[in-house]
Amino acid sequence: MFELKPALHIYKLRASIKIGLFIGIIFCSSLWAYGTNNDDRYIFFLHNRFLEEHELNELHPKFGRTEYNEMIAKFKKNGFKVFSEKRNGNVNAREYAKGIVIQIDSLIESGTQSNNITIVGTSKGGYIAQYVSTLARNPDLNFVFIGSFRISDLVNNPEINYCGNILTIYEKSDPFGVSALDRKKSSTCKIKHFEEIELHTGMGHGFLFKALKEWIEPTIHWANRNYKSK
Repeated sequence: MFELKPALHIYKLRASIKIGLFIGIIFCSSLWAYGTNNDDRYIFFLHNRFLEEHELNELHPKFGRTEYNEMIAKFKKNGFKVFSEKRNGNVNAREYAKGIVIQIDSLIESGTQSNNITIVGTSKGGYIAQYVSTLARNPDLNFVFIGSFRISDLVNNPEINYCGNILTIYEKSDPFGVSALDRKKSSTCKIKHFEEIELHTGMGHGFLFKALKEWIEPTIHWANRNYKSK
């Protein structure tokens, strides 16, 4: 099964354009090495902040271990080619997103249809995914933002502009994720498909630390271009 873990940890604020181009070259080389099929379906998976700042098996004091490998395994089991890496350090969300956009553009240039590409992000990864949506400005890309919107974002992150087929998933008991309808209303890009799912696991922000079917199944459903919440 194909999986690329691009070296995005070298993508820092310094010389961002040059480094972004370098990432794109590495990504293209990997595509040539593995080969591509225009019918392949891709998921770019962006994990939460805790895993960015801690080791893979380190336990969060409240929510336990981030089931990162299990999440990727479920996507792959459902036939997706997964692009993901464990980020290191406190990366800048917008700058990191630029590297993802370069990779997406490379896939599209290789013949992949935009709607066969889905960017999935949990917590901080969801904010990175929102910047990918903003920067790519491609209405045919698929996005799943999980536990990554607060009303205060409209003031604190006014530059975010949703574009694409958008699914947001949030947990009722999670103070760090609510309905993003206000962001949709403030976005200027035409959004063909927009759905929201409110979960009731009672796990607070911890729901996105686990490979729960409650959010993984609708994510897979959306990535398969079934644009109605299930």
